[in-house]
Amino acid sequence: MILAEDAFAELVVEAIDSLPQFFHEKMENVAVLVKPWPDQEELARAGIPPGHTLLGLYSGIPLTQRTQGYSMVPPDTITLYQGTIEMRAGNDHEALRYWVRHVFLHELAHHFGIRDDRLRE
Repeated sequence: MILAEDAFAELVVEAIDSLPQFFHEKMENVAVLVKPWPDQEELARAGIPPGHTLLGLYSGIPLTQRTQGYSMVPPDTITLYQGTIEMRAGNDHEALRYWVRHVFLHELAHHFGIRDDRLRE
């Protein structure tokens, strides 16, 4: 890894703090995690073919699919994979900052119910 875990975590906090207040107020029951690399289960769950990898992963029930019966549910998770994000950014610290924020925003969009096909648009 290029950065120590705590230095990478600081970039994640920076990405979260950069959100407008509106998004902070609307985020509900979601935790942001950092892992070194995705494991085989996560790759399979995300439908990632062999030879490819993940930068981040959202797991949970998007806000748009929650009903009044939604209670006592473990938090959704947004997981950022430090190793793969660092590989994407190369040795460029500003590129790393960009990719951490980009991946976080992409996974946060899933929390708000936006699917990958819509994000690509």
